[in-house]
Amino acid sequence: MTREEKYRQVRREAGATGVLLFAIILFWCAAGFGLAGVQGEVFGLPLWAVCGTVGVWLFAVAGVYVLVRGWFCDLSLEDEEQSRGGGAR
Repeated sequence: MTREEKYRQVRREAGATGVLLFAIILFWCAAGFGLAGVQGEVFGLPLWAVCGTVGVWLFAVAGVYVLVRGWFCDLSLEDEEQSRGGGAR
C-alpha cells in the first residue's frame, strides 16, 4: 500500500469515526431528552435515565464493532521501501 493510499484510508477511518460520534450524540439526545416525558421505570430508575446512559453505551459499543469490522483495516506503519530494505535510515 502506498503512502497516499494509507493517508486516504486513515482519513476514511477518521471520517467514519466522526460520523459515529455525531450519531452517538444524536442517540443520546433522543434517548435522554426524547424519553423524558415517557412514564416508565427500569430497576426503579426513570426510562430516560437508563436509555440515556446504558442505552447510549450499548449503541456506542455496537457502532465501534461495525467500524472495526467494516471500515477499519490493519495498516503497516513502515513505508514499502523500508520494508524491502531499500529505504534510507
